[in-house]
Amino acid sequence: MIIDDNHYDVIVIGSGAAGGTLAGQLASSGKTVLLLERGGAMPLADQNVADVDLFRKDRYHPGEQWFGTDGDPFSPQTIYALGGNTKIWGGVLERMREQEFSGVQLQDGTTPSWEISYADLAPFYERAEQLYRVHGVAGVDPTEPPRSGDYPARPRPVEPFMQELRVALERHGSHPYDLPLSWSESHLDPTGDAELFGVDLARKVATVTVRERAKVRRMHVNPSGTEVRAVEVEIDGHAWLFSAHVVVLAAGAVNSAEILLRSATDHHARGLSNGSDQVGRNLMKPQLTSIIQLAAAPNSGRYGRSFGITDYYWGDQNVGFPLGSIHSGGGVLQDALFAESPPVLSLVTKLMPTFGLEQLASRSVAWWAMSAMRPDPHNRVALRGNHLEIHFVANNREAHDRLVYRWIDTLKQVEADPLTHVVKPAPTHPRGEAPLTVLGSVCGTCRMGSNPATSVVDLQGKSHELANLYIADASLFPSCPGVGIGLTVIANALRIGERILEAL
Repeated sequence: MIIDDNHYDVIVIGSGAAGGTLAGQLASSGKTVLLLERGGAMPLADQNVADVDLFRKDRYHPGEQWFGTDGDPFSPQTIYALGGNTKIWGGVLERMREQEFSGVQLQDGTTPSWEISYADLAPFYERAEQLYRVHGVAGVDPTEPPRSGDYPARPRPVEPFMQELRVALERHGSHPYDLPLSWSESHLDPTGDAELFGVDLARKVATVTVRERAKVRRMHVNPSGTEVRAVEVEIDGHAWLFSAHVVVLAAGAVNSAEILLRSATDHHARGLSNGSDQVGRNLMKPQLTSIIQLAAAPNSGRYGRSFGITDYYWGDQNVGFPLGSIHSGGGVLQDALFAESPPVLSLVTKLMPTFGLEQLASRSVAWWAMSAMRPDPHNRVALRGNHLEIHFVANNREAHDRLVYRWIDTLKQVEADPLTHVVKPAPTHPRGEAPLTVLGSVCGTCRMGSNPATSVVDLQGKSHELANLYIADASLFPSCPGVGIGLTVIANALRIGERILEAL
């Protein structure tokens, strides 16, 4: 065991949307910060894959085995690298809707209140958009929540055929809007991520130490079990102990819960900060279905996402409960999520020759349907010896199915329009649900709340049971919205960061 001589102001565990952002924020305060990242720097070639190779290799799987709901092992799609899952997130950064903070009546149940309001998070949303250079246009999305001004930058030009398709959708009553996208200034690595807008900023400050390939094993507490005294980390096969005034978990909803569960002591027999028995429970992830439309002319298969549709977010002409949102998927040859769950093509893409797969991609227009989920204590992260178990059964399924079929009806109307020339009718619209292996947007496993009996941390992210432990990632979300969670993770990390700085 190697004991580090330094005692830091803050240890941040994880460098993704929460941890990377938080490290950059704390660095600017002059505090001594240790950032622990399980992986290393991701090679540029792996960050910007735009090739059929994306379908053939488990490029974004770390090689570890978890156990699924059926008891079988699987290899998760998750990133251990500086920047975490933001390295493959596509850069779409949207705000949660105002109503979602107070609870929403879904088709099969009500989501809980966050006990904070949209107004509480709005200033941090604005800071997050500025920090991550979000490109967009305010006032076009019909469900957009209130905001004080426009986005920091205007949208980038989209593929001409996608612009023509947008016009066709507008002719049929849809209201497409430019997806808010994080962009860098680099042509080699254009999509913004937490390494660029968080970790890199932190590294410029002399009081920040970044340790790569540092896997956190457990946390050790004082004899009375009221404070975290040390973080045990494996680096290059050696065990290290690091200490700090404040420890922040930001390893993601699965791994943050795992670390707490593995850190059980006599005072915390079910795991640290788990007197409520909520650590690991209420696992949620957005319901995602990919839908393919047939292009009338070949495209490159290599282009970014462009616009979204929220016309059915709160329902449609037939139902009054929320259905969800639609996003254009971008080119299928550079969409890591699509490669994980290609509709109807799961086996075909493994066997098809490169030329055939290129041809297939060039004739595809991909869409993503996304729906909310509500928390369920039976959906959880648990330990099985040295392995993780993921128990997960999606809910709000009928609403998601309605969204998928509602969107397919819209696509058929567009395809039948004689003025539409960029897509054409097809016998079917292949679709496929994102499988359990896709875990980049999970949330809810360490929920926040004012009642210690039903939550893990308070409304400022501080553990109810340990005076110097905070959680800053998506694990503290009480519910899962029908839009991506990335911007909310960033904004909430900035909010919690302010609280930590006040406490130091």
